[in-house]
Amino acid sequence: MAITSANGPDAAPRKQTLSSNYIDFTSAATEGWAQQYLPDLMEKEAEIYGKRTIAGFLAQVGAEEASSSDRVIWSEQGRLHLAYTCKYKDSNNTYEVENDMDGNAVGVNHGIRVGDMVIMSNASATAKGYVSAVNEDGDNAAEFTVLAYADANMADADALNSTATTSEAHRVLVIGSEFEKGTDGRSAANAPQFKSLSNKHIIMKDYYEVSGSDVSQIGWVEVAGEAGQNGYMWYLKAEGDTRARFTDYLEMTMLEAETAHADAGAIGGTDGGALQDGTQGLFQAITSRGHQTTGVTGVNAATDLAEFDAILAAFDQNGAIEENMMFVDRATSLAMDDMLASMNSYGAGGTSYGVFDNSEDMALNLGFSGFRRGSYDFYKSDFKYLNDKGTRGGLNDTVNAIRGVVIPAGVSSVYDEQLGRNLKRPFLHVRYRTSQTDDRKLKTWVTGSVGAQTSGKDTMEIHYLTERCLITQGANNFMLMN
Repeated sequence: MAITSANGPDAAPRKQTLSSNYIDFTSAATEGWAQQYLPDLMEKEAEIYGKRTIAGFLAQVGAEEASSSDRVIWSEQGRLHLAYTCKYKDSNNTYEVENDMDGNAVGVNHGIRVGDMVIMSNASATAKGYVSAVNEDGDNAAEFTVLAYADANMADADALNSTATTSEAHRVLVIGSEFEKGTDGRSAANAPQFKSLSNKHIIMKDYYEVSGSDVSQIGWVEVAGEAGQNGYMWYLKAEGDTRARFTDYLEMTMLEAETAHADAGAIGGTDGGALQDGTQGLFQAITSRGHQTTGVTGVNAATDLAEFDAILAAFDQNGAIEENMMFVDRATSLAMDDMLASMNSYGAGGTSYGVFDNSEDMALNLGFSGFRRGSYDFYKSDFKYLNDKGTRGGLNDTVNAIRGVVIPAGVSSVYDEQLGRNLKRPFLHVRYRTSQTDDRKLKTWVTGSVGAQTSGKDTMEIHYLTERCLITQGANNFMLMN
């Protein structure tokens, strides 16, 4: 079945005043006004799109905090245990460390030391060994030598190396150490790697202007809007819509913003070389530091148990936070409902799940708000930003469309370098600039000769400004559904 939708009214905002904004009382199109009889007037503007704003997502999952600097810097813990990927070098039981288990290049900065007991594994075999030497040469300091416990050498350990090539990937996990009696202690110490992250504030602005004559112009349409404005003044609607749209931009930017590369066009600009290098939004933070899933089907992410089991496996390797919120688009939400319904052995007819004590006089609940799998709880919610055709919902049929996001509930403990102590904060929170003199969380001010009377210009000019950034802590616990 296909659904065909007619074009809606031409309701997109425009910069200029057009004749189409006003009624032509002499036109045939307004035939009710072309004769002497008074037509019935339906003064109230019809709200055919329901609630048009999409803001509210960050309010559900995060918090807002004041900031007094251009840039916010925080640190995050690294992994506690030593595990790396390495490559087989030669038959002398030599290996070379390449990356840690998160894929970050390590090389000579590994923490493997002489005396370590390790587990070596590849696609063919697993064996335990003893680190007998670590190369101290600057050019080859990433190399270490392993002696086998169960065999004469590692090459005999169940084909661990007998079929290996220098390009084959191995994994090494340090599980402890062993030393002979009367020997000296460790000759080298391991120190945690400092992991510092940062994000910068950006300044966002908007503007609305109306002439003094139009401020006093009364229309026959009673306007209403999300900002609570009502009355017969059209500028009330225009100013309220501008404010509501700017409020939505605050959230959309925190989700979508990206930092610019050094050679990108967004840096330098043409306005005297002003720096415009963006800020890191939620989606970029998850893409660069978190996880992504496209699902087995490639259409709707995470819509069968096998896909969720893969998500659980990724979370197990990270913070293992038990409670997670899923904000998804409509197609993914329905696919998850169908997946959960299929778990019901009595659901062959598709009518017995959701509310299990159904009767003919009660509404049938065919949706699910959450479920538990393994030790994880997932709570599902619709994400209007991904459904609204005027926002991301209009891009759902494009390549690499975002279908949803999985966000951990609760707080994380981080070290705040500005305050000099550990603090517990939500994984997501917005930082806005403020001081004793100026609060830039959301500023509005009026200039002109109408109302404010600050200039000789016969207009009312309303300005909007904010300066903020989004802090995504522990992005390794987030999942983006593509």
